[in-house]
Amino acid sequence: MKRIALSAAVVSVLLLTAPASTTAQETGTLAADLRADWAGQHDQIADIADAMPEDAFGYKATDAQRTYGEQALHIVEVNVALLGMLDSPVAAPAINTDATSKADILMAVEQSYTYGAEVLAGLSDAQMLEAVDGRFLGQSTRARVIAFAFSHTMDIYGQMAVYLRLNDIVPPASRRGGL
Repeated sequence: MKRIALSAAVVSVLLLTAPASTTAQETGTLAADLRADWAGQHDQIADIADAMPEDAFGYKATDAQRTYGEQALHIVEVNVALLGMLDSPVAAPAINTDATSKADILMAVEQSYTYGAEVLAGLSDAQMLEAVDGRFLGQSTRARVIAFAFSHTMDIYGQMAVYLRLNDIVPPASRRGGL
């Protein structure tokens, strides 16, 4: 137990004293890993949002559920709200949360992920470990808020994959030999 605590302390000191890098090649740091994961998730969400034909963006499996387009917009809205908790000087984009056309919804996805990339680009490892008001999450590190954004998005991604399959469309990740 003492060894684990000592290891955690050493890692914390290293993270807090590591210089922040702004190069695109930066790897192996908390901030760089989160930026890389954000970029990867951007591609994944843009792909799945684009996979549904325009005429099916209003599809929903039951009356109580969101439409396919609303699912994509839900990701956008929650990501922008969560990133807004990180105390970044980057201004949130003005997103049309009432969009219904495929083009407008795909634009909203792009705006939200561009915003996220800009917010994350301004954060060092030390800042990722600082506490912010996570509102419903309570006092949380920025890294925890970002992790919550990732997990929430993947929950909605799963729902979108089901919507595609109910419309006889194979989700993009499955087309590439994924799960």
